[in-house]
Amino acid sequence: MIKIGEKKRGISIIGVLFLGFVLLLVLSYFKISIRSVIENPEAQDNINYVGGGTRNLWNDYLKKPTSYLWNNVFVNIFWQSFINNMERIRDGQPTDYETAAPTVNRE
Repeated sequence: MIKIGEKKRGISIIGVLFLGFVLLLVLSYFKISIRSVIENPEAQDNINYVGGGTRNLWNDYLKKPTSYLWNNVFVNIFWQSFINNMERIRDGQPTDYETAAPTVNRE
């Protein structure tokens, strides 16, 4: 059960690097050479197969929707707002966030 106010935390980039380092140590302990595994012809065949499948997945299914979302959604909606706010910061004017924030009336 999750308590209110309790945050779920994922693994950090330092944790990923540490985990990779530990994995390398474990492989070295069992005298497994990564180079010999990668240079193995069967491994090369598997890598080429997965790489080809990934390229086909990208080109056939993911490229068009991703390009549409990037060019027509992200750029049109977020990029122009970003540029406008950067120009306001440069000119010393309040940004959209600052103008939309509620204020406290202290009288």
